[in-house]
Amino acid sequence: MIGRRISHYRILETLGEGGMGVVYKAEDTKLKRTVALKFLRAQDFGSAEHRDRFIREAQTAAALDHPNICTIYEIDEADSEIFISMAFVDGVNLKNIIRSGPLDIEEALSIAIQVARGLESAHERGVIHRDIKSSNVMVTKERCVKITDFGLARIAGGEQISKTTTDVGTASYMSPEQGRGEVVDHRTDIWSLGVVMYEMLTGELPFKGEYDPAVVYSLLNDEPAPVTRLRPDVPVELEAIIKRAMEKDPQNRYQNASEMIAALKKPRDVIKSPKQIAEALTTAPQRSIAVLPFVDLSPKQDHEYFCDGVAEEIINALTRVNGLRVVSRTSAFSFKGKNSDIRDIGRTLNVETVLEGSVRTSGNQLRITGQLVSVSDGYHLWSEQYDRELEDVFAIQEEIAESIVQALEVRLNEKGKRVIEKAPPRNVQAYDFYLRGRQYFYQSKKTSMNYACEMFSKAIKRDPEYALAYAGLADCCSYQCLYFGGSEAVMKKALEASAKALELDGGLAEAHAAKGLALSVAKKYKEAEEEFERAVRLDPKLFEAYYFYARMCYAQGKMKEAIEMYHRAGEANPDDYQAPSLEAFTYRTMNRMDEAKEAYRRSLENIERHVELNPDDSRAIFLGATALVDLGERDEALRWVKRAQAIDPDDPYLLYGVACFYSRIDEVEKAFSYLEQAFKAGFAYKEWIEHDIDLDPIRDDARFAKLMATLG
Repeated sequence: MIGRRISHYRILETLGEGGMGVVYKAEDTKLKRTVALKFLRAQDFGSAEHRDRFIREAQTAAALDHPNICTIYEIDEADSEIFISMAFVDGVNLKNIIRSGPLDIEEALSIAIQVARGLESAHERGVIHRDIKSSNVMVTKERCVKITDFGLARIAGGEQISKTTTDVGTASYMSPEQGRGEVVDHRTDIWSLGVVMYEMLTGELPFKGEYDPAVVYSLLNDEPAPVTRLRPDVPVELEAIIKRAMEKDPQNRYQNASEMIAALKKPRDVIKSPKQIAEALTTAPQRSIAVLPFVDLSPKQDHEYFCDGVAEEIINALTRVNGLRVVSRTSAFSFKGKNSDIRDIGRTLNVETVLEGSVRTSGNQLRITGQLVSVSDGYHLWSEQYDRELEDVFAIQEEIAESIVQALEVRLNEKGKRVIEKAPPRNVQAYDFYLRGRQYFYQSKKTSMNYACEMFSKAIKRDPEYALAYAGLADCCSYQCLYFGGSEAVMKKALEASAKALELDGGLAEAHAAKGLALSVAKKYKEAEEEFERAVRLDPKLFEAYYFYARMCYAQGKMKEAIEMYHRAGEANPDDYQAPSLEAFTYRTMNRMDEAKEAYRRSLENIERHVELNPDDSRAIFLGATALVDLGERDEALRWVKRAQAIDPDDPYLLYGVACFYSRIDEVEKAFSYLEQAFKAGFAYKEWIEHDIDLDPIRDDARFAKLMATLG
């Protein structure tokens, strides 16, 4: 072929040969540019299947326009040859680069992010590559990445071409669902990118075998060697990203390329080079811990809430310590009641240490046992037993937190010490009622909110100077006014309780967040904003500060600000399901549907984990239904709605949500029926209703204005 002219191209040299064709460097004599020509192999030319696939590659790739996808110029047939003309990439395929040894971590991250961006663009257009591998990734001299070879690509939802191993990709890179011959979606490309990252960082493939069936058996049944075992200088955060991308169950992987890009950028922002990685590992490693729910060993086993409270207080104390990464309560508590190996828990949560403990009460006697376990070997780093009077529980929490910090060798600055040594309530019964109150508050139901108010009031009665209890009471009163038609007296109580919390402890972030919420309900938005900002400055990880702030922004019609605050709430608590759900809702309000769907996917992921542990949480189940309907799963969404209704048929918050759901799916009569029931039951958040996009399909109906008039 060298020197031949095909159409208006002159063949210059051979570039390589793949499964479907031979690629040559050529000169486009018309446009005077260098191109790459891919010819269908001669032995395949007479095969209709191979010709169709070759043509489909050109058509599929030509429809994509992205800097990380190789550009297709044309497909042509001349001199009994069929060929694709594409951009010439002056570089080397990634497979050949890896043959020289594992890549620099920063370079591997850059390549992975570029591949993910190319896939993100393809997936958005419904194109699944299905054959992502290092030899299909070209890297230019300028280190720009180009994805090539869309010969196995298919349009999402399109006809499955074939189910044979040779047709659905290269065995070492294929996903488990490909290995089983199943129809795949875009998450198969996520898996393959995880394999490529593993290969870039270790120089090895995660699944091996002398022949394809052996490789497929391995990827279906085996777990690959951890990246950090093969290369200890790889950050554990990066290893966790690869592990998630290569989850055998597609539901447990990143659900889209955008999620993976966001995750890849985090370690990239923190660590810029292997030298910095080495310095970080040898001089200032970030310690990490998960605090599991303490086990109730009391004779009647009726102190579960108390055990949870002990663990939660320790989490709260440790979260505020610089240099210590603490797993969120939701993630750690997902192992509640499960008999899992500590090492497995630690690896799942990506931490180096796990704290477990137990609580036993007998009369006024209390025994708390805590033990800190190293995930790497399962050995105890520290353990202690405390036998005290019940009144000493707060001092014990403080001692445990300090002991853990010492065991982890984290140096506390004076600010960190003050956080841990924050004065606890003086009355153990007050603390007991406070824990019960928070437990009810997080259920977000009308009856639960009433119970929460009662618990916080009892806590205050036993300790009149308990600032957290006043903040909790203020939050309850504010919610009653927002959602359940609370009176002016309740509004006044919310403002007074939050003011009292600040009077008792002006440096308590929870108190400022509570004051901000109360002021926002009173429509004093400027003052509320100042309180939320103070709360965030005092505790940048306080979920409620961002969450309450976001809801206020939405009620004001400040959609961009609401999205930012919901997103920051999600970052403060990555396992929360409410913030991403409402973030998605706000994106929908702004008609940003792609971003809405991505947020709904995140929300649904968290909801499914939450509902598994809390099967009677009607709010979580309902928000799951809203995510499902937006993701095109209408029948499943209806099942979830009915499940939520069966749990709390009379709750005004849920009734309102059900009305919005039926409005969205154009079941107008049901929407009005449930909206009327919600208003009668006490739902009265008028500012929210006015901006609620779910009600737009029924807003012009005369019945809507009539119902709104009942709110005053």
